[in-house]
Amino acid sequence: MPDKIIKMTRSSQDDNRPRPVMLAIAGDSASGKTTLTKGLVEAIGEDRCTSICVDDYHKYDRAERKELPFTPLHPDCNYMDILEQHLQLLALGRPILKPVYDHSTGTFTRPEYIEPKEFVIIEGLHPLSTKLTRACFDVRVFLDPPEEIRREWKVKRDTGKRGYTVEQVLAELERREPESEAFIRPQRRHADIVVRFAPITSRQDPPGTPLSAELMLRPTIQHPALANVLTDDHRTAMHLKIMRDQDGTPTDCLHVHGHASTEEAKQLEKVIWEELASNGGPPEKLGEINPGERSEPLALTQLILLYHMLMSEKERPGS
Repeated sequence: MPDKIIKMTRSSQDDNRPRPVMLAIAGDSASGKTTLTKGLVEAIGEDRCTSICVDDYHKYDRAERKELPFTPLHPDCNYMDILEQHLQLLALGRPILKPVYDHSTGTFTRPEYIEPKEFVIIEGLHPLSTKLTRACFDVRVFLDPPEEIRREWKVKRDTGKRGYTVEQVLAELERREPESEAFIRPQRRHADIVVRFAPITSRQDPPGTPLSAELMLRPTIQHPALANVLTDDHRTAMHLKIMRDQDGTPTDCLHVHGHASTEEAKQLEKVIWEELASNGGPPEKLGEINPGERSEPLALTQLILLYHMLMSEKERPGS
């Protein structure tokens, strides 16, 4: 039972090699994984944080995939066994020689030697696909935006950065849909935190209002004491309620409103940060979508993930 073995090995101190904190961010294509990851790396510092995209473990380049009956969403289109091996090595603090897939050209380039730092973020389509990959992580996140918003994001990204036409992107979305349903969305049930960026359906916010965030905080890990944070002064910005998960289980759900002011959000960030008993304050870069453009729901989402990463580090044996 290798998934249980890796858990036991990570918790032991059989050598002097430090164990990094491992965070998984899973989700479908263009669901916001890279934006969320980028903000966390900047908040922690590149000197302390390694980030890896599992798209690097594709088996075939873009030209080869045109002749295949499946897409990168299918496990058979990826070296899942190598991904499992590399995640185990990283989780134990050991280096890997990682493949590199270049999205701008659709080809593979020279492999990269990676030594894990204090924190490792793994983002992509398949980090929660198998028992063994899931066992390598301290915190597991799944991004679950409404499908119409994800499609808008994918069209904008793939036409602006990857050279596709709108028609090509829409056709590929249709082609990928069966595999998305079969292989990507089922990973949601294995996440400790499910994040959804979307408008509030009951409100008529003006155009340009940032998307709100909904975080389903499952009891698989210990979350910050948000009930103590959410006073009446804060409820216009954020509130916590109990809702039913997809399997009917009652679960805490945190709502962070897109119309929250920077002042309201920063007050909440300060209180959550104080629970960490860390020096200074929350990193200033949290919530940055583009230079000079900030989303308070994104900032608070990143802060909660950062909270879990820093708490996991403090709870490491020998810390």
